[in-house]
Amino acid sequence: MSKITVAVLFGGVSSEHDVSLLSASSVIKNIPAEKYDVVMVGITKEGKWLRYTGDPAMLPQSGWLKNCENLTPAVISPDRTTKGLLVLEKDGWKTIPVDVVFPVLHGKNGEDGTMQGLLELAGIPYVGCGVLSSAMCMDKAVAHMVLEHAGIPMAKWELVRTHEMNEFDAVAQRLENAFPYPMFVKPANAGSSVGVSKAKDRSGLRNALEIAFKEDSKVIVETTIVGKEVETAVLGNFDAAAAQVIGELTPAAEFYDYNAKYIDGTTELHIPARISEEMAAKLRELAVKAYKALDCKGLTRVDFFALEDGSVILNELNTLPGFTSISMYPKLWEASGVPYSELLDKVIGYALESKA
Repeated sequence: MSKITVAVLFGGVSSEHDVSLLSASSVIKNIPAEKYDVVMVGITKEGKWLRYTGDPAMLPQSGWLKNCENLTPAVISPDRTTKGLLVLEKDGWKTIPVDVVFPVLHGKNGEDGTMQGLLELAGIPYVGCGVLSSAMCMDKAVAHMVLEHAGIPMAKWELVRTHEMNEFDAVAQRLENAFPYPMFVKPANAGSSVGVSKAKDRSGLRNALEIAFKEDSKVIVETTIVGKEVETAVLGNFDAAAAQVIGELTPAAEFYDYNAKYIDGTTELHIPARISEEMAAKLRELAVKAYKALDCKGLTRVDFFALEDGSVILNELNTLPGFTSISMYPKLWEASGVPYSELLDKVIGYALESKA
């Protein structure tokens, strides 16, 4: 049987570019070599596409860009008669057929439906959620509306748009009437807690909104939820199921922000989470319900708050979560009996199945 050619995309024009490099390096090294041929395609921070033929271990810290001999201009053709990668070699453009794409891209321009739209035009199967699902999950305001309609418990929230900052006092009064301080302020479209702040008073609220508006023109403000931060891992298409094991995060910082996730390394992970089996069962059920409400496929990490009174609040869905061997999503499946390489095989298989 001939091998399946999978193009792994990494990098991207996103605040999570560096995290993507870490995830992709791990994915490439662990994709079952007996079943798949990997074509590596990097996107620089400036948006330049390059085929990379070097060592995947060089991806982090942009090491892959340091040897020009391993780099060739390349793009995925939107012409679906091509169904592959166009590579610019010395004697002209060469086509590399691709069976499936694994877009190991986090955040904007990779996880928000834009890359998925290109791949739909190209007619190439791809790992993860589709265009609409990716866009909805990325946009926290839209996700809140859809999930609330589906009966999923969410934090109380308000939407603020850029132009409203011209009347900040009126905005602040509206928010203060909605819920007390402290409030969480989040860009509607940004991943990995980029641009997220905790506002403890009106002055802090103004500053938090200004920070969030650097990332997006829409911002959501949420009431503070006090509870354990727990994460579930959902896998599959029509047969989606949540991993048996649930994880818990205990950040040393005030909340689980970008630094806590990727830089300072002080966040404690508890696998399994320190919750009852009754609570775990409720989380698994709600995770799959949210997954289906937002039309997810392939894979998604679903994050919750577990409250002391036994109730749960859904925080967000991440359609392409961190994918290093120590990231929560693969660790939850590993703890549930699905090793990392097998998990990669499964998500690629679901991509091929959804286009069959």
